[in-house]
Amino acid sequence: MVAVAILAAGKGTRMRSDLPKVLHLLGGRSLVERVLIGCSDLQPERQLVIVGYQANRVKEALLDYPDLEFVEQTQQLGTGHAVQQLLPYLADFQGDLLVLNGDVPLLRPETLKALLETHQQHQNAATILTAQIQNPQGYGRVFCDSSNLLKEIIEDRDCTATQRQNRRVNAGIYCFNWQKLQAVLPQLQSNNSQQEYYITDAVNFLSPVMVYDVADDREILGINDRRQLATAYQILQSRIKDYWMAAGVSIIDPDSVTIDDTVKIGVDAIIEPQTHLRGNTTIGSGSRIGPGSLIENSQVGNNVTLMYSVVVDSSIGDNANIGPFAHIRQQAQVGAACRVGNFVELKKSSLGDRTNVAHLSYLGDATIGTQVNIGAGTIAVNYDGKHKHQTTIGNFARIGSNNTLVAPLNIGAHATTAAGSTIVNDVPDDCLAIARSHQTIKPGWRPKWHQE
Repeated sequence: MVAVAILAAGKGTRMRSDLPKVLHLLGGRSLVERVLIGCSDLQPERQLVIVGYQANRVKEALLDYPDLEFVEQTQQLGTGHAVQQLLPYLADFQGDLLVLNGDVPLLRPETLKALLETHQQHQNAATILTAQIQNPQGYGRVFCDSSNLLKEIIEDRDCTATQRQNRRVNAGIYCFNWQKLQAVLPQLQSNNSQQEYYITDAVNFLSPVMVYDVADDREILGINDRRQLATAYQILQSRIKDYWMAAGVSIIDPDSVTIDDTVKIGVDAIIEPQTHLRGNTTIGSGSRIGPGSLIENSQVGNNVTLMYSVVVDSSIGDNANIGPFAHIRQQAQVGAACRVGNFVELKKSSLGDRTNVAHLSYLGDATIGTQVNIGAGTIAVNYDGKHKHQTTIGNFARIGSNNTLVAPLNIGAHATTAAGSTIVNDVPDDCLAIARSHQTIKPGWRPKWHQE
């Protein structure tokens, strides 16, 4: 059996924020959520999150994880003190305890799996995740024998010049035999300058203790300030983009593109510079996205071309052509082979297949049929100052340029509205609607200031 404990009680003073450190976002997910996802492949029997600062806020942020157990650490007196809070919760637990930090979000699932396997195969009392880094200054050094059995951990300030040449450092991630740890936790002392209880002190009472080196030391990056948060984001982005390029996606300028790890992209898609894909977004095969586009929580079909546009909470069908400078939002649905062109905004509207809205239009709360043409400058007037109203346009209708469609309104199939019309009444099928003033010409007329 395996239990996971995540240390998430700290405030994170160096973040300079009212938000608990573990709730700061990294690529659309909180730090602590990323830690939870990282250990999900282990399928632990118990998952405990140790909370303290703004505990209720952390709990609320993790409501999507109903199996979590929350452990209160009312005073933050060090990592050892945090793990001591588990004693009543795991009193009858028999198995291994993996101790993770809620502010170390980049650990790969395969790293944690290898750490646990090493621990169990050697029947260790404890196994420590370590890394060999180029510049270990400030880190405690880990010394072990040729079998990777721990000899001692020495803080940087206490190392001799020779000992400082050791580049192996403690990553702060541990796997314990819980029954053995349970027996020594009450023995921890706070005889140090910080007057805190350290989980590393528990290691001194346990044997055997083995170390396991992580292959990529960037995985153990802890987040203490916003600069480190930005560094972690760069590392995460590099992973994501490397993955998609290996999977058959072309990313023209990776340094200018951001992609959340919740995004799915089809083979032969092309992601142009300055494009940002966020949330639960899907990009179909063969689509060309960007340059200069933002797509968030949206589904884009196959062979779509979309440039200089924003799409949020919406869907776009296969072979559609979007932009430049289109804004599609709030559950808008664009059908297959549609054209949504320059400076067009769709809000909570649906377009049937092969419908065109090519220029300078706003369609809000509208349902538009198949193969409809919307002329330039068309506005669906959906708001009366208090309520939103629906506009419905039937299949094969033709809406003239510079039309104002005052909802609620129904325009029938194969209907046509004349350019410059303000349509306030329903239009039946197969009709032409003209709603504009007759042109008046006054011969010989000039403004008064031109008559002098």
